[in-house]
Amino acid sequence: MSNYIEFQHITKIFPGQKALDDVSFSVEKGKVHALLGENGAGKSTLLNILYGIFPPSDGRILIDSKEVNFLNSSEALKFGIAKVHQEINIIPELTVAENIMLGSEILSGPFLNKKRMIEETQKLLEMLGCNFHASDKMNTLSAGKKQMVQIAKALFLRANIISFDEPTSSLSNAEVDSLFKIIEQLKAQGITILYISHKMDEIFRICDTATILRDGKFVCELDLKEASEEMLVQNMVGRDVSLFAKRGGPSRAEYDKEVLAVENLAGEAGFKDINFTLYKGEILGFFGLVGALRTETMRVIFGADKSLGGKVYYYGKELSGNRTPFYSVHQGIGLIPENRKEEGFVKNMNNADNMALPCIKKFQKGLFVNRKLKYAGSRSFGQKVGLTPNDPEFMTMSLSGGNAQKVILAKWLLTNTDVLILDEPTKGIDIGAKAEIYKLLEQLTAEGKSIIIVSSELPEVMGMCDRIIVMHEGKIVSTVNRSDFSEKSIISLAVGGK
Repeated sequence: MSNYIEFQHITKIFPGQKALDDVSFSVEKGKVHALLGENGAGKSTLLNILYGIFPPSDGRILIDSKEVNFLNSSEALKFGIAKVHQEINIIPELTVAENIMLGSEILSGPFLNKKRMIEETQKLLEMLGCNFHASDKMNTLSAGKKQMVQIAKALFLRANIISFDEPTSSLSNAEVDSLFKIIEQLKAQGITILYISHKMDEIFRICDTATILRDGKFVCELDLKEASEEMLVQNMVGRDVSLFAKRGGPSRAEYDKEVLAVENLAGEAGFKDINFTLYKGEILGFFGLVGALRTETMRVIFGADKSLGGKVYYYGKELSGNRTPFYSVHQGIGLIPENRKEEGFVKNMNNADNMALPCIKKFQKGLFVNRKLKYAGSRSFGQKVGLTPNDPEFMTMSLSGGNAQKVILAKWLLTNTDVLILDEPTKGIDIGAKAEIYKLLEQLTAEGKSIIIVSSELPEVMGMCDRIIVMHEGKIVSTVNRSDFSEKSIISLAVGGK
């Protein structure tokens, strides 16, 4: 089959950075083609050029043998190129139909024909197998349903090319299965799919071919029927890393030294009777499916949400029932939230300011902050976590996902927290950065820190944790010791089995 999309010698230069360097490859019509590479490899930049968000500095794009030059995303949409973003772009207060037809509304004279808009949207939703209605408000839908709305919008615009950027990062297993069925249907209709994901199982499950980028350069193009995970990872990172989390050294857990104890904890989200203990030097995992309320439990422990009962002890001392994040940080407890962009750092602050935020008094001289001292702390702990670029003045929001996570880690190390809670610590992070974070967590336990990892990736908790606490619908159903780890049994517990 002939090439449908051709990227020819694409180069993109931003001030001080060459994001893409002479990238050339092609994609066949009706195929699901993966774009792979570490964060910062140039994948999203390439899609943004295709989508008309900005032009290439050099090179050209051909679609069906004709060169295209889009001045903006509206032109790309009219041509038939749609993008399903990782971060769902919707207007919450509008209905499903209004979101899908935004900018292309059906009119009766000067007025909206809402009846026809709902009818046409409902046909699309039924075709996609969606169990919600065109008249539903977007703010009532789950993340998975919102993702389906974005796909429905692409179909409404009669897109011939659809790109997906980490589409499953917020979806349940059932929603992922539904999404993949839809992608297969789109493929059968001759629609060409460009797919970005860091999850190897997804790549091999849904994609036909893959292009690998590294440091803005083309590395290779592979037929996934003939490739292995090891081959993909080696080409992506240019060095050997573990495919999954794997402890490099022995457990540091000291089971005679209790650090954190939780008794009969309950919260407004619906969890109750939460009881567990975290020991010195231990990495304790929390696993469960969507709706298990693991994140909600950690937020109450940290004081971000209100407790409805129960007690939390820190080195044998009962903590205040009216905990706040400020109180918990003062005690020595830190939380890296799942939504790092909204809750992990301040967007209009640089690396040094974000790292120093919880412990700003360390850098105060009288009434003023010693900027030189603050920047020295930022550089020191940035180096410890492998931050790139390790520049105190670099804006954190401009970093890749993996490096933004390192800034948040460095913040808690600089604050010298003794207990660190990490909620989905490697979500949306490439394999190379994952390996670096896993190594750092082991170093922290060697220094006597205690860690809680909340993760939806079972290989992650099985690979890194000393024990795994399994939750189901707001309750702890079991605590599994490392010697008894079994993927089958842990999944069975997570779905409510025994």
